[in-house]
Parts: sequence; structure tokens; C-alpha cells
Amino acid sequence: MTLSDRNLCLKTGIFATFVFLVLTAVSVFFIIPAVPAASAGATHRPSGILAAFIGRFTVPGPYAPIAAIGGSVFYAFIAAVLIYRYFEKTQSPEILFIAFFVFSFAVEGMRVVVPISRIIVLPGFYLLMASRLLLFGRYFGIFSLFAASVCAAGFEVQKQRNILFVTALATLVIALGVPVNTLTWDSTFSMISGYTHMFRMVESGVFIITIASFLISAYSRGSGEFVFIGLGIFLAFAGRLLLQGADSWPGLAGLPVLAAGTWIICVRLHRVYLWM
Repeated sequence: MTLSDRNLCLKTGIFATFVFLVLTAVSVFFIIPAVPAASAGATHRPSGILAAFIGRFTVPGPYAPIAAIGGSVFYAFIAAVLIYRYFEKTQSPEILFIAFFVFSFAVEGMRVVVPISRIIVLPGFYLLMASRLLLFGRYFGIFSLFAASVCAAGFEVQKQRNILFVTALATLVIALGVPVNTLTWDSTFSMISGYTHMFRMVESGVFIITIASFLISAYSRGSGEFVFIGLGIFLAFAGRLLLQGADSWPGLAGLPVLAAGTWIICVRLHRVYLWM
């Protein structure tokens, strides 16, 4: 993929995240009165190690998930703009997939469909599509981080399109194949889907392999910057888990953690390719 093609992808992502930001902002303005009812209708709290740990000391707050949704979409737009600004003329094969990870947070805005359904009677089809789009965004983001580590490990840049195609196809299979219950949701306004524990294991495995790949890259390419990138991946993943599982105000700490991880990744990647 040429530099101009990559920049076109980044520009398209910026436009898409901006659209999600505007739609989410407008939706939040109208759904505020329905948020308490939607929160009361949640069947359980989110799963996950960090969410479960925070859940031991907190109780769900109806407006905390709305803040997490807004923060996620806002982060996606701002981070996308900054990535384009600082990598516009820098040829880094990893940054495209890091950008896709960033873009994936825009679809967190789909969670507002649950409160909307408490105001407007929506056919189950819309709830199902919103849930599948949310699943696609989340897993595409995780697999994009893995794809970035593959590029860092020395995979041929010329095959970047193939990596993107395989990543999107694998994610689409998951998003369309997972059963979704459109009648129940958790306290973060995410629809209940099947095989939760299995996909948690998949996420954990991808996360471990991704960090290991960057550490291996630090050794094979003789650059300590990749060690810091691995640290950034760890922070970004932890922030992601906190933010997506935030049903109480302490969970919003995931936003600065996510932002810090993204900043470390981008700064260190820029240093690697600055003089190339």
C-alpha cells in the first residue's frame, strides 16, 4: 500500500469518526431522560477481569456508560486527526493498523441504541445490527493491534492489503456468527452475545502474542523503541477494557490510560521511522 493510499484510509477514518461523533452527540441529547430506565433494565454487569474487580467496590451508575460512550467516540476522532497530522509523510506500515484500532472506538456509539429503544419502539433488526456493528468494531480493533505487531516483526509491507483483508474477513465472520439476544443488555448498554468466555480467551491470547511480537521486534531489529511500543499496547488494551466495561464513574479512568498508551505507541513509532 502506497503512502497516498494509506493517507486516504486515514482521511476516510477521520470522516467516519466525525460522523459517529456528531450522531452520538445528537443522540445523547435526546436519550438523557430514558437513561435511568435503560440502566434499570440491565440484566447484569459486564464481564472481564478489570470490570469485575471494579464492580466489587462500585455500583452501576446510569450516566457513567453514557460518559464512557461519549469519551470513546471523542477519543477516536481526536486520535485519528493526530495520527494523520504526525504520520502524513511518515512511511510506517504499523500505523495504519494502529489507526484502525483507534477508529474502532467510534462504533461504541452504537450502544446508545439501547436507551433510544426506551423512547422509540425499534424493530429488533436495528438492535441486532447495532450489536453486530459493535462486535465488529471491537474485534477488528483487537485484530488490528495484532496485525500491527505482525508488520513490526518483519512481515512484507507489500502484503499489507492481504493482512487487512484477512483481518476484516475474520472479524466479519465473528460478528455475523455470534448469537445476540436483542432483549437483554448489561449495565454498559451492550447487548448480550454468546460465547463470551471463549472470546475473552481469544482476546487475551491475541493481546499476549501482540506484546510478545513487539518485544521480539525490539531484539530482531535492534531498536529499544519497540519495547516502549509494547508498553503502550499494554496500556491501550487495559484502557480499552476499563472504558468498554465502565458502568460506574471509576471505570472512566480507562480513557486517560487508553490515551496514554496510544500516545506512547505513536511517539515511539514516529521515532523509529522518522529518519527512514
